[in-house]
Amino acid sequence: MYKRVQLTDTVEVPPRHLADVTPQRVKRLLQDKLEGRMDEDIGSVVSVISVLDIGEGTVLPGRAGVYYEAEFDAITFDPAMQEVVDGEVVEVVEFGAFVGIGPVDGLLHVSQISDEYLAYDGENQQLASTESNRTLGVGDSVRVRVVTKSIDERNPRDSKIGLTAKQPGLGKHGWLQADRQANAATTEAGAEGK
Repeated sequence: MYKRVQLTDTVEVPPRHLADVTPQRVKRLLQDKLEGRMDEDIGSVVSVISVLDIGEGTVLPGRAGVYYEAEFDAITFDPAMQEVVDGEVVEVVEFGAFVGIGPVDGLLHVSQISDEYLAYDGENQQLASTESNRTLGVGDSVRVRVVTKSIDERNPRDSKIGLTAKQPGLGKHGWLQADRQANAATTEAGAEGK
């Protein structure tokens, strides 16, 4: 879920920029420091929007820069447990599919895609069912639910988000549309037979 939040952080202004400690300068320094980083409490910082306040500068012994505490608005992305999100398959591997949800990827394990057996087709970068001829490949849009979340602040690339698509209303968008059309046809046929 995307959120607009108000945060406070300390930013180091290098000596060459001390004559230019403006909200625009501090915003650029905060963007360099924070954008793309993960935090257990707020999720991933997508963008620093604006600097609201810059505190007094502090000089630390042995450090060349001056440290300022800044209050600012930011956009963050933090997928909530059980949240249903739409995403795009960005990679298919033997054990499942990685789905881009916002600025992060989650794993849709092969066991969480369908009750049918899905075989890995490495040549075409897809998982394919032999029962229904359904496939899931790179570029496919899916609706999934977040079922596990483990954020690694030190190594954001090692953060893990687990997804499922096994409940009704979840899965590849094409499959969902085909299921809706099949249900509508069945309902229509049943109504005519009465």
